[in-house]
Amino acid sequence: MNGQSRKDVLPGLTVDIVLKADQKTGKLTRGIVKDILTKSPSHPHGIKVRLTDGQVGRVKEIHS
Repeated sequence: MNGQSRKDVLPGLTVDIVLKADQKTGKLTRGIVKDILTKSPSHPHGIKVRLTDGQVGRVKEIHS
Protein backbone atom coordinates (compact mmCIF):
# COMPACT_ATOMS: atom_id res chain seq x y z
CA MET A 1 0.00 0.00 0.00
CA ASN A 2 1.19 3.51 -0.77
CA GLY A 3 0.13 5.40 2.38
CA GLN A 4 -2.04 8.05 0.70
CA SER A 5 -5.25 6.97 2.47
CA ARG A 6 -5.63 7.72 6.20
CA LYS A 7 -7.76 4.60 6.79
CA ASP A 8 -4.80 2.38 5.77
CA VAL A 9 -2.36 3.97 8.25
CA LEU A 10 -2.75 2.77 11.84
CA PRO A 11 -0.61 3.18 14.98
CA GLY A 12 1.67 0.17 15.41
CA LEU A 13 2.17 -0.49 11.69
CA THR A 14 5.67 -0.63 10.19
CA VAL A 15 6.02 1.98 7.43
CA ASP A 16 8.59 3.67 5.21
CA ILE A 17 8.43 7.47 5.39
CA VAL A 18 10.19 10.36 3.69
CA LEU A 19 11.48 12.93 6.17
CA LYS A 20 11.23 16.64 5.27
CA ALA A 21 15.04 16.82 4.94
CA ASP A 22 15.04 13.82 2.57
CA GLN A 23 12.29 15.00 0.20
CA LYS A 24 14.74 15.95 -2.57
CA THR A 25 16.59 12.62 -2.48
CA GLY A 26 13.55 10.46 -1.67
CA LYS A 27 15.51 8.54 1.00
CA LEU A 28 13.15 6.32 3.01
CA THR A 29 13.21 5.82 6.77
CA ARG A 30 11.56 2.74 8.28
CA GLY A 31 9.77 2.86 11.60
CA ILE A 32 6.63 2.13 13.59
CA VAL A 33 3.72 4.61 13.54
CA LYS A 34 3.03 6.31 16.88
CA ASP A 35 0.71 9.19 15.84
CA ILE A 36 -1.19 10.11 12.67
CA LEU A 37 -0.80 13.85 12.03
CA THR A 38 -2.81 14.32 8.80
CA LYS A 39 -6.47 15.08 9.53
CA SER A 40 -7.86 14.70 6.00
CA PRO A 41 -8.95 11.24 4.72
CA SER A 42 -6.23 11.24 2.03
CA HIS A 43 -3.18 13.17 0.86
CA PRO A 44 -1.46 12.91 -2.55
CA HIS A 45 2.06 12.96 -1.03
CA GLY A 46 1.27 10.49 1.76
CA ILE A 47 -0.24 10.67 5.24
CA LYS A 48 2.00 12.54 7.71
CA VAL A 49 2.91 10.48 10.77
CA ARG A 50 5.15 10.55 13.84
CA LEU A 51 7.19 7.40 14.41
CA THR A 52 7.87 5.87 17.84
CA ASP A 53 11.38 7.40 17.75
CA GLY A 54 9.92 10.91 17.21
CA GLN A 55 10.73 11.36 13.51
CA VAL A 56 7.99 12.96 11.38
CA GLY A 57 7.40 12.32 7.68
CA ARG A 58 4.98 11.23 5.00
CA VAL A 59 4.18 7.55 4.48
CA LYS A 60 5.39 6.13 1.17
CA GLU A 61 4.88 2.43 1.85
CA ILE A 62 3.10 0.29 4.42
CA HIS A 63 4.55 -3.09 5.44
CA SER A 64 2.30 -5.87 6.68
